Amino acid sequence: MSIAVNGSAVKPPDDPRVSLLDLLRETLHLSGTKKGCDQGACGACTVLLDGQRVLSCLTLAVQCEGRSVTTVEGLGADGALHPLQHAFIEHDGFQCGYCTPGQICSAVGMIGELRRGVPSHVTADLAAGAIPHSREELRERMSGNLCRCGAHNGIIDAIAETYAETTHAEAAE
Repeated sequence: MSIAVNGSAVKPPDDPRVSLLDLLRETLHLSGTKKGCDQGACGACTVLLDGQRVLSCLTLAVQCEGRSVTTVEGLGADGALHPLQHAFIEHDGFQCGYCTPGQICSAVGMIGELRRGVPSHVTADLAAGAIPHSREELRERMSGNLCRCGAHNGIIDAIAETYAETTHAEAAE
């Protein structure tokens, strides 16, 4: 068995106690995923596992066998930045940049949740098929990713702009 990391097959570690975060950073030298609190409280280590956001510090690498992991390095295509990465730059959605990779991966996963109709704490109508991408909804869903520099408004602006076409298209349906 192997783990697909950004499209490449990777052998799982022999030690079943190795976290996905440590596999990514220490073994694969993918430094985009950050080690923040190492307790699942800050979100700096957020990556996508089969398209869903997970905290890599709390995920054992062996749990990912036969699955696909996407880090911030794997979001773009053919050397180009992902549209959300561009939007973070345009909206100053980062200051020190430490939380940025986790914020971006979390936002990509969060949009998938919205598209699947997964409600959040602030979702007004739980029976509604489509959940609006309101600022309040985006803020709530991103609350597990901490930014110590205070770039939250830029982060929300970047997410809202990147997925605005999706928002309008879904609202029309």
